[in-house]
Amino acid sequence: MIDLHTHSTVSDGSDPPAQIVALAAAADCRAVALTDHDRLDGVPEARAEAARRGLELVAGCELSCVWGPGTFHLLVYFLEPGLGPLQEHLTTLQGQRDERNHRLVARLQELGLPITFEEVEAEAGGAGIGRPHVAAVLVRKGVVASVAEAFDRWLAKGKPGYVRKATLEPGEAIDLALASGAVPVLAHPHSLGLEPGGLGPTLRELSERGLAGVECHYGAYQPEERAGLTALAGRLGLVATGGSDYHGRYKPDLSVGTGRGDLEVPDAVIDSLRERRAA
Repeated sequence: MIDLHTHSTVSDGSDPPAQIVALAAAADCRAVALTDHDRLDGVPEARAEAARRGLELVAGCELSCVWGPGTFHLLVYFLEPGLGPLQEHLTTLQGQRDERNHRLVARLQELGLPITFEEVEAEAGGAGIGRPHVAAVLVRKGVVASVAEAFDRWLAKGKPGYVRKATLEPGEAIDLALASGAVPVLAHPHSLGLEPGGLGPTLRELSERGLAGVECHYGAYQPEERAGLTALAGRLGLVATGGSDYHGRYKPDLSVGTGRGDLEVPDAVIDSLRERRAA
């Protein structure tokens, strides 16, 4: 078993990088990928813990891309901290994310919600602030009953408090990943918001641009959804990857390795991704 989609306190998860690895070990995972949003800061800590526990740590991140009507997230695997086209661009993305966070809190204040940036910053513990941290403050203030409700009422795309951050075009993100020696994979494809029949042509076009895989075995998807996506990936010659999208207490129904209890990403997936990297 492996898990190729997790988030730590470096971005919008509630557990530190080493704890992500510990949870993967407890779930009997052979490998785990740390894929924080726009950041690689947690990789050294996670790698040290993985070495101590005998797990493989796949360094990576998750990027947001320009898309409508839904959202487009790109998982980038085998991206190591250091020099490289995408690594250098992450610094720009982090600055743009920080600026968006200030505008997001200001928007919520304009809407009359009792929240300050200092409260959000304290929830996040410093760098790597994301919308789940904003949602957690709204829960604590009694504005909403759960993080999910905060997104449904205020923070999701199209809701009153949503503020778009600067993002990459999908092709640009894929190009940067490839130029950095990494492997790009489309995360949770149903979030694209495409009509039935639209996903196949989109994936074919992205594949021609260099997309290596699609996250078919996604923690929140039903078995029939995973099976359909896996079949589609096979027809298009894409690697059918998977992961839990673990965020700790911000997505309490998802566990490392097992998702909602029925997730099992085949070990061979990581080998297929490595082959794409070497091609």
